[in-house]
Amino acid sequence: MSSQSTAATLYPTAGFGAPKDRRGHASGDLGLPAGTVVFSADNHISVAEDIFYDRFPEELKGAAPRIWYEDGAYMVGMKGKAWTGGDFGRVLMQYDDLAGAATNNIEARIRELKEDGIDKELAFPNAVLALFHYPDKALRERVFRIYNEHIADLQERSNGRFYGVGLINWWDPKGTRSTLEELKALGLKTFLLPLNPGKDDDGNIYDYGSLAMDAVWDEIEAAGLPVSHHIGETPPKTPCEHNSVVVGMMINVDSFREQFAKYLFSGILDRHPQLKVGWFEGGIAWVPTALQDAEHMLASYRHMFNHELQHDIRYYWNNHMSASFMVDPLGLRLIDDIGVDNVMWSSDYPHNESTFGYSEKSLATVVEAVGPDNAVKIVSTNVQKFLGLQ
Repeated sequence: MSSQSTAATLYPTAGFGAPKDRRGHASGDLGLPAGTVVFSADNHISVAEDIFYDRFPEELKGAAPRIWYEDGAYMVGMKGKAWTGGDFGRVLMQYDDLAGAATNNIEARIRELKEDGIDKELAFPNAVLALFHYPDKALRERVFRIYNEHIADLQERSNGRFYGVGLINWWDPKGTRSTLEELKALGLKTFLLPLNPGKDDDGNIYDYGSLAMDAVWDEIEAAGLPVSHHIGETPPKTPCEHNSVVVGMMINVDSFREQFAKYLFSGILDRHPQLKVGWFEGGIAWVPTALQDAEHMLASYRHMFNHELQHDIRYYWNNHMSASFMVDPLGLRLIDDIGVDNVMWSSDYPHNESTFGYSEKSLATVVEAVGPDNAVKIVSTNVQKFLGLQ
C-alpha cells in the first residue's frame, strides 16, 4: 500500500484541500443509534464585525482593536497593521470565505454543519486569540467583555445549536470574579484560559501553580464553570524556511504538558477539587504517555516534593479532565487507557485539519472503535456533561 493510500485510510482528512472549497455531504447513516445528537466539542468562529471599535466609548476608540476583511480573511489589529499576519493570516485565508466561518452569518453556519452531519457545536475564537496579550490589561478586559456579549448573542440566536467559549480576566481575582459572573449571566458555559498566561506589571511570568494564583483559582472553582485549554494560541518562536505552517502545527499539538503537570504536581487540583478541565484540539493519543510519564516522575522524585499529592496520578485525569480529537486512530486504539468518559469528538470546523466535508468518515471510525453506545458518549453526551447541559 502506498504512503498516500495509507494516509487516506488512517486520516479521512487526506487530500481534501482548503476548507473553503469543501462541502458537507453527510448521508445520515453514521452507525449511531437513532436520535443521536452529534455535538462537535471544538469548532472555531471568526469575528467579522468591527465590534471593539463600535462598542468602545468615544474617548477610548483610538485604543480599540479593529476588525477588517482583507485578502480572504478577517484581520485583527490596529492602525491598519494586522496582528494576525504571517502564517496565521495565511491559514485564516483557507477558511474565512466559507459562508458560515464568521459571526456575520450564523444561519449559514448552522446549515453547513448540518450538511456535514453536525447538530450542535462548541465554538472557540480564531484571530481574537491575538488579543490574549493586549498590553493594557484594563482595555484587554473590556475587549473580552465585548467578545463575550457578541458571542452570547449568537448563542441565543442559534436556538441551542451554537455554544460560544468566553474569555475571562485571569490576572486579577476581582476581575476574574466579575468577568465570570458576567459570562455566566450571558449564558456561556465555559471559558478559554491561555496556556501562556503572560507577565504581570513587574515583568514576572504568571505561574498558574503558585499560591499567589490560588485566589484566581478560588474564583474559577466558585463559578462552577469548566476550564478550557486549547492549542495554538502562540506561534513558534524559531524560524522555519520551508512549510512553516505545518512545523508550527506540529509544535502546537504538543503544547499541553506544562499546564497538565502543574494541575497535578503544583497542587492546583488538590487545593481546588471541584475544577473540571478540558483539553481541546490536541487529540487524545498524548494522554496515556503523559499519565505514564507523570507516574514515573512521581515515583522518581517524590522524595524531593514540597507539595505531596493527595491522590494517584490517574485519579486527577479520571475525575477532573477530558480531551477532544478530530481524527486520532492511535488514540482510539488506546481508548481503554484514556477512558471513554473522558473523550470528546470534534469537527474543528472550519480549520484545515478539520473533518469538515467528511465528518461522517471520522464519526464512522469512532463507532468502529468503541461501538455505537460508547460512540454516543464520545460524539454527544460527554461534551454536554462537560458544559453542564445534561
